[in-house]
Amino acid sequence: MMNKVLRQPWEKAARRRRITLLFLIIGSTVLASSYMADVLPQKGTLPLERVIVLIFGALFAWISIGFWEAVAGFFTLLRRYDQFIITRSVDEQDTSIPSDVRTAILIPICNEDADRVFAGLQVTYQSLQATGNLQAFDFFVLSDTGNPDLWVAEEIAWATLCKTLGAFNRIFYRHRRINVKRKSGNIADFCRRWGRNYRYMIVFDADSIMSGTTLVRMVQMMERNPRVGILQTAPMAVNRESLIARVQQFSNHVYGQMFVAGLHYTQLGDSHFWGHNAIIRVAPFIEHCGLPQLPGKPPLGGEILSHDFVEAALMRKAGWEVWLAYGLGGSYEEIPPTLLEELTRDRRWCQGNLQHLRLLFTKGLFPAHRALFLHGAMAYGSALFWFLFLAFSTSEAIYEAVREPVYFPQGRTLFPDWPVWHPQWALTLLATTAVILFLPKLLSVLVIIIKQRRARLFGGPVRFFLSVMAEVLFSSMFAPVRMLFHSKFVFVTLLGRQVGWGSPQRSDRGTGWLEALRFHGTGMVIGLLWAAALFVYNRSFFWWNTPIFIPLILSIPLSVWSSRASIGRVFRKLGLFVIPEEIDQPPELQQLNDILQQKKASRSPLPLGSREGFMQAVVDPQVNVLHRSLLRSERTVAASIARRRQELQEKAIMKGPGSLSIKEKKELLSDPQCMNELHQRVWELPDRKLAEQWGIVT
Repeated sequence: MMNKVLRQPWEKAARRRRITLLFLIIGSTVLASSYMADVLPQKGTLPLERVIVLIFGALFAWISIGFWEAVAGFFTLLRRYDQFIITRSVDEQDTSIPSDVRTAILIPICNEDADRVFAGLQVTYQSLQATGNLQAFDFFVLSDTGNPDLWVAEEIAWATLCKTLGAFNRIFYRHRRINVKRKSGNIADFCRRWGRNYRYMIVFDADSIMSGTTLVRMVQMMERNPRVGILQTAPMAVNRESLIARVQQFSNHVYGQMFVAGLHYTQLGDSHFWGHNAIIRVAPFIEHCGLPQLPGKPPLGGEILSHDFVEAALMRKAGWEVWLAYGLGGSYEEIPPTLLEELTRDRRWCQGNLQHLRLLFTKGLFPAHRALFLHGAMAYGSALFWFLFLAFSTSEAIYEAVREPVYFPQGRTLFPDWPVWHPQWALTLLATTAVILFLPKLLSVLVIIIKQRRARLFGGPVRFFLSVMAEVLFSSMFAPVRMLFHSKFVFVTLLGRQVGWGSPQRSDRGTGWLEALRFHGTGMVIGLLWAAALFVYNRSFFWWNTPIFIPLILSIPLSVWSSRASIGRVFRKLGLFVIPEEIDQPPELQQLNDILQQKKASRSPLPLGSREGFMQAVVDPQVNVLHRSLLRSERTVAASIARRRQELQEKAIMKGPGSLSIKEKKELLSDPQCMNELHQRVWELPDRKLAEQWGIVT
């Protein structure tokens, strides 16, 4: 364990910065809440109005955090100096790594597109090779894939890539039979088996890309800073074509840099860990970052889903530092291509983040990480607060419209009690909220145009300005839809409904109309009923709320059209939502696109006319041998299991591969003896029709 008694200089600075941030948040929230109370018809004296003020205060405090962190990031970027920035600890001209330092690059995958995964691996491998430091790194593809066809496709892609690069001793593949604790369990399995052989590990997502130079610099930073346990990069979103993804990519590039700089300013060595595109010191990770099992049943108990925040907190608890390398480039990721895929991902993240509330009072955690747990939960809880605020405000507006005013209350009074409306207070509150929400975006634009002079990398000053305006419009349209779904996610999680854990869609397939109707139909009805009630009972409040219910009413076409890659390409041709990687493309991204285009152009029927991985593993001699070589050695199994597998073989032979379920195919694939026998028997089939079902054409 690291020495936690001796405080580092950054810890004193972080304490001052966080206290200042806290006072700014509390002060602005109290002021805004008092204005809110004065704006309400009864000045916040009724129980419903008190609830409205409390919820408004919580929401205002939430958006104030982002605002003040953005302001801190703005001044950090403006002066271009931060004495604690960790990237300054290495010399950019020095590309050497000590000979005894070994680093593993982990790529955990689960039912992913094998072509994309191994194309990204190839790009990173060759970029690293160009630095002259390849010998210090090994690659591990850690598969939890449950789809039998994708499982075999991964093995073929791995063997092909290793043969192409001559990297059988450098790139390794392992498939877990049992998906225990998902991604975190996959990484823990690696640590148990091979962790002692490496000083560091760099964790990727299936869609991660990192330049070789960046990987080398990350290792150098860890070597220069022996107290650092985790170093997280800020990956940039790239490679998406759909409209919503292009909007998100643009937003990530324009606003992300300033917000990340603000996070670094306040967090310093108590930073985030996002679970990918980060380097980890293996020994303390193994010793201190084992995830506890939460008491109780899912969704709030059981396995921890959002493991990254917890691992960072445990690493810091043990005295190791966690830093954000916000100024380090060459780190990329891809984002969901549709609104529905984004919301599906958010459903998982919501449950994981709400679980963190169970850990808030864990003994020994640093206050900064307790705050991060609360912050993560509020990322989704704020949507429910927003929904409740709008619902209660609507109720108040309708109540005030239908109730009979009481000008002469009970008791002795000389004058009637006239309702007083202060429009200037309402306008002041509205203007303040707008500043809190939109000033950070303006500051980001100023940094890019004036300080960094990078507008040309976004299509030029005019197109850049138009893109920012369009981004604000689209974000405003998507916000109510996200609010409604996030509110639902929080509500059903608190009711005890557990989330599934499917694999994300990473292609630009788009959303169908029926699919959108199924997801957004309820929200559309809510928007229509809401608008109708306000239109009938309080026409003035109706117009104030049009930016909320109009997107809900239009959510179906909004979801469908924003998922279209063709529409996204139209915006790109117009020069809108362009990002720097499209104007001045990094060689790694160019190579990735070239590889994927070549695979797409040269794609031909797989051996023996079959496109199914399971059939290939059974029929193709080379694939069969490859698959069996990657399995564990043959084991003696219970007689009942051996009998069941023999029955599955008979079923496959007599009825063809289509008669087997996914579970049955997986069971056969996991047994090397069964696969060997099945291969021989398929090639001896006397029935021509059965042979054709297996792709054997004679």
